[in-house]
Amino acid sequence: MIFKEQYSEIHEIAKMIFANPELGYKEYKTKQTVVDFLKKVNPPIELEEFSKTGLKTRLSDDKPFTIAFIAELDAVYAPSHQWSDKSTGAAHNCGHYTQVAIALALYNYFIQTGAHQKYDFNLAFIFVPAEEYLDLAYRDELLAKGEISYYGGKPEAMKLGVFDDIDVGICVHAMGGEFPERTIEVNCDLAGFLYKKYTFHGKATHAGFDPFSAKNAYSMSTLFNVALGLARQQLKDSEMVRINPIVMESDMSTNVVPNQITVGSDLRTQSVEYMKEAAAKMDDAAKGSAMALQGDVTIKTQMGYLPFKQDRYLTEFVASAFEKNQEITAIRKDTPISAAGDIGDLSYMFPCIQIGYSGFSGTIHGDDFIDIDPAYIFEIFPRFLSQVFEEMNGSIDQAKLYKRSYKDYEELIQSINE
Repeated sequence: MIFKEQYSEIHEIAKMIFANPELGYKEYKTKQTVVDFLKKVNPPIELEEFSKTGLKTRLSDDKPFTIAFIAELDAVYAPSHQWSDKSTGAAHNCGHYTQVAIALALYNYFIQTGAHQKYDFNLAFIFVPAEEYLDLAYRDELLAKGEISYYGGKPEAMKLGVFDDIDVGICVHAMGGEFPERTIEVNCDLAGFLYKKYTFHGKATHAGFDPFSAKNAYSMSTLFNVALGLARQQLKDSEMVRINPIVMESDMSTNVVPNQITVGSDLRTQSVEYMKEAAAKMDDAAKGSAMALQGDVTIKTQMGYLPFKQDRYLTEFVASAFEKNQEITAIRKDTPISAAGDIGDLSYMFPCIQIGYSGFSGTIHGDDFIDIDPAYIFEIFPRFLSQVFEEMNGSIDQAKLYKRSYKDYEELIQSINE
């Protein structure tokens, strides 16, 4: 009954967050909304703040291991979205506002019922900023000031030790598109990605008077683009590789043969190992294209997020809860996509799952994305999540879990950048 009784309030909070979208590391209104609710339902709550807008609280700390329920605070930069903030361009067309509301619904359920007290694990709630990899100029400023070390909120929290006492992570995420029935999704693996910047160097001359002694940097970049296109046949289908080269910087004019141009591209793969292999292929294509036209190329690599392989053992508890549930009628399984998220980085440290939920219309990150089944999202789905926790209670074999340190993670990222 708790979820039905609190539905109206939770729905109103979701609408408030939706109407006030904020970009990463700027989610001050959203943070305050969360704090106000948590303190209202549990006045003596202890809150740990991190990364400007991040929040963490624990319901208990006397059990042998801890499960964290993780929600993301930020919006997407989408100024053309109908309900975007016209001053910042932020819009909640990725569904993070529903994650926050779902987390609050769960938290209030545990406070009101005390159900967590019988669990053989601790429960923590963590609200993380800056999941979306965007607004990078602002984040570059924060990096330069030493206020953050990572663009992504979860890697930043990892560095700060926020997850040091966590053993399992549970996230949820909106599913794009409309579904004929209320649906959950499990084992939707995500790609990892990195950014490559290729600056081609040539020799500028007058395009009319003396093109003969020039070395055309733009032509090198064109040859590089063709090479990438031809190389796609040699990239494994199973890795769902995505490459999207664009011209980022150039001072070209029509009467001067260009001597410098920068091409940037993301590179998405399903595994770290193949990410390195595909990156080497791209680098060779750039070097060969520059050499073919007697130029040179400077290559820079910037890590994005790691691939996310959902923990199949933990997913078994979600599937078990679904089989016993009478309100959700469909489940999707093993549907990998080439989208990415910083949950991949977190899952390197310990096992994580991300449960998808329907109830939306439109395309995620699109101008038409919005929730259309609030009763499912804010009442039925949180109730289902409480059933997942019930399934986990007394049943998790800790021998099937793993734990790595932030130092291990840092070494991996360094090896990719090199």
